[in-house]
Formats: sequence, C-alpha cells, structure tokens
Amino acid sequence: MEALSVYKKKYHVDYGDSDYYKNLKLSSLFNYLQDIASLHSENLGIGINYIQQKFNVAWVMVRILVDIDRMPHWNEDIFIETWPMEPKKLEFERDFIVRDQQGNVLVSAISSWVILDVDKREIRKSELIKREYPAFEEKRAIDGRMGKLKPNGELSHVYSRKIGYSDIDINGHLNNSKYIDYITDCFSLKDHGKYTAKSLQVSYVNEAMAGETIILHKDVSELESGSVYVEGINETGDKVYFKACITAN
Repeated sequence: MEALSVYKKKYHVDYGDSDYYKNLKLSSLFNYLQDIASLHSENLGIGINYIQQKFNVAWVMVRILVDIDRMPHWNEDIFIETWPMEPKKLEFERDFIVRDQQGNVLVSAISSWVILDVDKREIRKSELIKREYPAFEEKRAIDGRMGKLKPNGELSHVYSRKIGYSDIDINGHLNNSKYIDYITDCFSLKDHGKYTAKSLQVSYVNEAMAGETIILHKDVSELESGSVYVEGINETGDKVYFKACITAN
C-alpha cells in the first residue's frame, strides 16, 4: 500500500449524524475528522493498533481549531482530506479540509496530537515512532496559530455531567468528540436555532475518565461580538479538563 501525503475519503451525512436543524452535528464532524486521521495513520504505518502493540502508546488530540463556512446538511455527500506536518519534538500537527460535491471548502481545521503512554499516561517524544514519511505538504488549512484560551469575564455554572461508559473511547478516556457534545449542550435549542457556529477552538488539558464528573461553565461577556468561552473542571475545581471558545453569527 502506497503511503500518501494527503488522504481523502467520501462521507455521507446520515440521519444519526445530523442535528435538529438537519445539519451535521459538530460532534459528528469531529468523529469524521478522527476517523480519517486514524485511516491516514494506518496508511502511514503508524496506526492505532501498531503503535500500541509496538510502543505501548496511543494517539491523543490536544488542540484543534475549526473554521466553518457552512455545515454539511443531512443526506449530503462530502469529501474530507487530511495531511500531517513534519513532526515536532512532542506534537504531531494535522490539517483537514471538508468539501462539498462541487469542491467548495465547507470546513477547515488544524489540530495537534501527541502520543500518550497507555500505562503511565505520560506524553512521549515523537521520535519514538519515527518513520520514513512521504513528502510533507507545505500548505495549511488555516493560516496562523491557535490562540491561548481564557475567559474574559465572569464564569457562570451551566450544568454538571458524570462521565459514563458510553462516553469513553478505546483509550479509556472521554473521547474528543464527546467534549463537543458537552460544549454544545451548554446552549439551548433556541440558541442553536438563532446562531450559526463559525469557528470552534478546543484545548484538551487533562484526561477525563469514566466515573468522574465534569462541571461546565461559560463566559458570555463577549456574546455581542459572537464569542463564548466554555470550560470544564472537576468537582473540587483544581483540575481543568478542557477550554473552548466558540464563535457564531
């Protein structure tokens, strides 16, 4: 199998991946991105099973920025392409573009991943799984870097959520797409009908495990400019699980 610099796949937006307004759910989009990233890592010879059996590590997303021109609709065919940057000391950057059937860009995303020791739950250096990769793409899906996430105003409690069995993935922690469900649940059905998400940046700070409870807070001080900050912490308030900023119009 030829190792590809850019990996492409067609997806169909099914009923179960769609929201009340017949658009692709944000969490479903994250599932698609996770899926194609996994497929490309397999193609490059550093797939999930291989790196765990060989090096006892797992792929973990730590940051992502998504820019949305238009969310795909229910029953629509879309095409996703992904490619990695040259690995850094600890992080692996990977970009994504989602297109419609006419080739128009619907969604662009940049992300950072690390390899995590399965037993010690510690980040390992990227050179551990060093391979002979095909030529790296120089293009980026989004120009610029991800910003630092922090609240600009007062945080207010939204709700609490206990992590259950259905929330965790094969790495044993809350899956990155489940965080997106938690974030979007911070807003009412009316809010989702009134506003359209244009971008979302998430930093996954600490692992969240089954049985733990996440307390969701949000800062709406920048709502007039279309920006809302959301974060999840533990019950004692001494651990941040994630930070996010969502913009809408």
